[in-house]
Amino acid sequence: MAYRPTGKFKKTALGVGGVAVLAGLNAPAAISFAQDQYHQYKISQPAYQKKYGSWKQVSIPEEYRTNAIHAALLHTGKVLIVAGSGNDEANFDEGTFDTVLWDPRDDSFKKVDTPEDLFCSGHSQLADGRLLVAGGTARYEVLDGAVERAGGGMRVKNENPEKEVTLKKGTRFRSPTGIEYVSRFDVTVPKAVKTVEGGGGGKGGGPEKVTVQASEARVWVEATGKGRDYVSERPAQYEIVGLKGEDADNTYGLAEKISLDKQDYQGIRSAYEFDPVAEKYIPVDPMDKARWYPTLVTLQDGKVLAVSGLDDVGVIDPGDNEIYDPETKKWSKGPFRYFPTYPALFLTKGGKLFYPASNAGYGPAEKGREPGIWDIEKNTFQKVPGLTDLDQTETSASLLLPPAQDQKVMVLGGGGVGESEKSTRRTAVIDLKEENPAFKPGPDLPQGTRYLNSVIMPDDSVFTTGGSYDYRGRGASNIFKSQFYDPRTNSFTPAAEPTVGRNYHSEALLLPDGRVATFGSDSLYGNKENTKLGTFEQRMEVFTPPYLHKAGEGERPALGKGPEKVRYGATATFATEDAGTITKARLMRPSAVTHTTDVEQRSIDLELKKTEDSVTFTVPEDPTLVPPGWYMVFVNTADGTPSEAKWIKVG
Repeated sequence: MAYRPTGKFKKTALGVGGVAVLAGLNAPAAISFAQDQYHQYKISQPAYQKKYGSWKQVSIPEEYRTNAIHAALLHTGKVLIVAGSGNDEANFDEGTFDTVLWDPRDDSFKKVDTPEDLFCSGHSQLADGRLLVAGGTARYEVLDGAVERAGGGMRVKNENPEKEVTLKKGTRFRSPTGIEYVSRFDVTVPKAVKTVEGGGGGKGGGPEKVTVQASEARVWVEATGKGRDYVSERPAQYEIVGLKGEDADNTYGLAEKISLDKQDYQGIRSAYEFDPVAEKYIPVDPMDKARWYPTLVTLQDGKVLAVSGLDDVGVIDPGDNEIYDPETKKWSKGPFRYFPTYPALFLTKGGKLFYPASNAGYGPAEKGREPGIWDIEKNTFQKVPGLTDLDQTETSASLLLPPAQDQKVMVLGGGGVGESEKSTRRTAVIDLKEENPAFKPGPDLPQGTRYLNSVIMPDDSVFTTGGSYDYRGRGASNIFKSQFYDPRTNSFTPAAEPTVGRNYHSEALLLPDGRVATFGSDSLYGNKENTKLGTFEQRMEVFTPPYLHKAGEGERPALGKGPEKVRYGATATFATEDAGTITKARLMRPSAVTHTTDVEQRSIDLELKKTEDSVTFTVPEDPTLVPPGWYMVFVNTADGTPSEAKWIKVG
């Protein structure tokens, strides 16, 4: 029931008697209380909600509350919420990794067994409806001044062409001077490569020439003792303690630098497909490179490109990108190109990827910060001009504006590199159909904003919410504002204000019923003075847009029976009693979002035909416009009221 102020409340807040009451109390606190009560009254009014929408927190049983680092909508209608260790080193040390399934239809929850620490992994929707999850956390960072044991990457060499070598976690490497280092992970080194030249049958064939090229793999090692005595600045060869004879001769370590410098997070190579029907993770072949903070983007052939990330020794990947084939469950080498971590990469018509310079987290300020069009077949990168505040693209939001046929990409807000205090109000839009595409200014945000979550809506608007104006909400800088962006008018209009602040490690996504769910937030501090450590925000809040408040009983269009699969260029027909009021249809790809990065969501305009009791739409033939996979079908009335979604598999 909506809140209604009583007569007593009105008198206390607004009348003469209210002044007398306040005089005997702590006036600022009482005024604040009265203002809050009036605000709650105002936002519960139907007229307000029809104009601005409304928010409601989801009731979550304590055992299902988690640190939402990743969120993905599955074609079952449920939302996969992945925490892994949840940016909690105690959970990591205990091996406590978390995944929760939430069903927004009845607000039910289910725990899912999580095999590894998928904290800060990458994810992408596969054509069959599974979710590919790759990378995650092998080790938490140790900051400058807190490193007690020297550490670094040890390259393990294997000169034996007959067998691979596996060294378990805890293997010791000994220097010529007797100083030892211990590995923190298992490592497998492939067989050496043996090449035979010359020889052969016949006179004058000459002797065979056999060469062996050692293989190598890298593993993180730490000193067995504390202090500077264990620092090694020069390249050195290390024997592996416990190996004897030929094994000792063929297998050894090489380290170039072992130091007491800051030790960054380290990634894992593991990859999984999450099965939405079985509701479990299924392991697939690991990546060649370990990755922490990678972006995964689905390509037009259903394969997935994995880009960037911190590797197994905490170094940002130089550009060794990989491609996953869902048919073989294996990875292959992709085009070489450097990006900062969690780069936003959008599949555009023709198969090229557009990088709007949005990214999150790691990488030098002077490298990989300019937007451009990446031709992954030719591996060329065409820079595009026009984007202002190029030093503030980290933690910016970006998306392929609706409908996808327009090929326009928008960037919203962002901040300076790393722990910078900078944030920008800048938005910008680029039209990739132009002969010489360039960013043009969009409307400013209400204030400088990092970590803004942006969601494509069924009515072709973009809902943006939350964020903070300083790094990780520092200085109580969360922004309790939301707004709608209209691509047609290139303007913002205000929306109802959320009650939960969202900054770093927060997500927002569209639900099949047309609402928006928001999760997470990881403030560095818990007060304005930055003297109290922050806690992870475990509350979930759902936004009901104005279009659902405007629709009266029976006014919302509904789709009946229709196909669950459709081929490119083919038609799909759905029964409906509302054909007369339906004016447009949209095919919407479900989100997979983390760290303000959601390269999955897109909305495709559908050619629509109607009869008295049905609607028929045609799926575009271009898989670069409509990557294969499951989509939500929404139909809308002339005033923008959408149906609930029907799921359909394209491809």
